[in-house]
Amino acid sequence: MTTTGPGIPAVRPAETRDRILKAAELLFAEYGVYAVSNRQVAEAAGQRNTSAVGYHFGTKQDLVAAIFEKHNDAIERYRVELLKETDGSSDIREWVGCLVRPYIHHLEMQGVETSYARFSAQVMTEPSLRQALSTIALSSPTLRATLRGLRECVSELPETVQRSRADMARHLMVHMSAERERTSPGPDRDEANEWRAFADDLIDAIVGLWNASVSSAR
Repeated sequence: MTTTGPGIPAVRPAETRDRILKAAELLFAEYGVYAVSNRQVAEAAGQRNTSAVGYHFGTKQDLVAAIFEKHNDAIERYRVELLKETDGSSDIREWVGCLVRPYIHHLEMQGVETSYARFSAQVMTEPSLRQALSTIALSSPTLRATLRGLRECVSELPETVQRSRADMARHLMVHMSAERERTSPGPDRDEANEWRAFADDLIDAIVGLWNASVSSAR
């Protein structure tokens, strides 16, 4: 913390940004991105200047992207380690695990106060935001490598079926994680083991989705 004068504390810009990010993530998770104003975010972050959000982040889309990037860095670091073990595998379960486990591990690490899964689910309902964040996510070499490995495991499926099931799997992962976060049992339960069990269930479901037979009409 810096000072603006004798004995008068001032918050560093980085600390202000972090407070805004945390406040925005929670409000967006609870109410939706476009239902929350910059003024509400600033007030929740303890900022007297209601233009602080625009000053630090620019547009609403820029703020959403900053929240995503803050979390995604940690998720991708974990995925790098999983890819070292999975590279060259032809087992679809391992590739689905590379998609699911880094995300769920990150939610687990946030503790009982996490709101990121619900934030992600809210973003998924907004087409423009979903597309913008998808573009950012796909700039990651590790995510692209994971998707290539997964596609190689299902290469016998028609392209239209692959696209449809990829979309279903993405929604399943994001929205079921949000529901798990919303109904979190609290600090008296073994959160770590419950998140890991949830990850196993989610991987089973997504693998089953990919392995399902294709209707003859397709």
